[in-house]
Amino acid sequence: MRIIADLHLHSRYSRACSSELNILNLEKWAKVKGVGLLGSADFCHPKWFAELRKELREDGTGILRTKNGFPFVLQNEISLIYTQGYKGRRIHLVVLAPSFEVVEQITEYLKSKGRVDYDGRPMFNITCSEFVEAMMSISKDIEVIPAHVWTPWYGLFGSKTGFDSVEEAFGSAAKYIHALETGLSSDPEMNWRLSRLDNYNLVSFSDSHSFWPWRLGREATVFEFNHLTYENLIRAIRTGRGLVETIEVDPGYGKYHFDGHRNCNVVLSPEQAKKHNNICPVCKKPLTIGVLHRVDDLADRTVGEKPQSAKPFRRIIPLHELLSVVLKSGMATKRVWAKYYEVLRAGKNEFDVLLNVSREELLKVADEELVDVILKNREGKLEIKPGFDGEYGVLMIRRGGVRVEDYDEESKSYETKRTQTELGRYF
Repeated sequence: MRIIADLHLHSRYSRACSSELNILNLEKWAKVKGVGLLGSADFCHPKWFAELRKELREDGTGILRTKNGFPFVLQNEISLIYTQGYKGRRIHLVVLAPSFEVVEQITEYLKSKGRVDYDGRPMFNITCSEFVEAMMSISKDIEVIPAHVWTPWYGLFGSKTGFDSVEEAFGSAAKYIHALETGLSSDPEMNWRLSRLDNYNLVSFSDSHSFWPWRLGREATVFEFNHLTYENLIRAIRTGRGLVETIEVDPGYGKYHFDGHRNCNVVLSPEQAKKHNNICPVCKKPLTIGVLHRVDDLADRTVGEKPQSAKPFRRIIPLHELLSVVLKSGMATKRVWAKYYEVLRAGKNEFDVLLNVSREELLKVADEELVDVILKNREGKLEIKPGFDGEYGVLMIRRGGVRVEDYDEESKSYETKRTQTELGRYF
């Protein structure tokens, strides 16, 4: 069986998350998106853990299921904030666990280091090596994956607080690190430029704070197993066998691809930033150095070089983003939702529409302009104005040779009253 997995999520107990972010909505929209396995999010938070206990059932495989049979794996993001090498470090890690029993042991350990009840992504003054060693002492089946490894402020290799290698961060515990999450602002091709990463499998997940389909599954990893079990999932993450490919957004779409200063409205490529000695030309303070610049600094390969172990990947922008640009309407507006439901009729789910459905079938539900945009998206040929310093990148299309930017209308989330009817075939 082949399955699309998003294993880095947040619950409503994490900061800046919807109060409606619950298991029911995660399951519902995962089916619409075409995601077949989700991370549980925030398993350390006591209130969310109680909900997980209520909503999910263990069956001995290490995979938990809802009453409808939808699969989840226990997952939490942890924030480590500490000093090492005379420098402040802020590192985010994704943690996967095989059972509620193991989660309870993880939580007890973390409670000895601080609080777990104030945020779904709790923070601790623990080094990466100490944390991983502690996890391994609880269970060798726990998997720790450095999250969005290139993000300036919270990534393993981030320009602000990161390290230059996995070994520098984890010391002797580096042997327990098997995979790295690329994050929105980088893709596998960028990571291939560092030969020091050849022995790590690259995975992609959404880090979503929402269940809406333009966030959930926007990045994902495709696995293939005979049977979906926690053991098979972890084996694929650790060895690469069973890890088929990743689904990525264009790295320019991420919030930190280029260098810049958001407050000064300054955005620069790495080459431009270096000409300014990495100083903002407006406020004269240091720029926030983005992911592409950081990759350039650490790379020992040229662009296009590919290691033997490399897995394929696809660059895909979510369907709502495409519709928003083509229809010139906000992503959460009634107009975009109505067209979204209409286009979904061409396939099994959103990923099927974006990745597989033929031009002929798409033309039955959309005009030529939208179909051309969907197909260019599938081929990785859409133009993105790169994101920088916390600002998402902007999708561009051309009409009559003129570039039209992503429509940025502010609007409340809108879901039609017809939702259950429109989406009935997913349930």
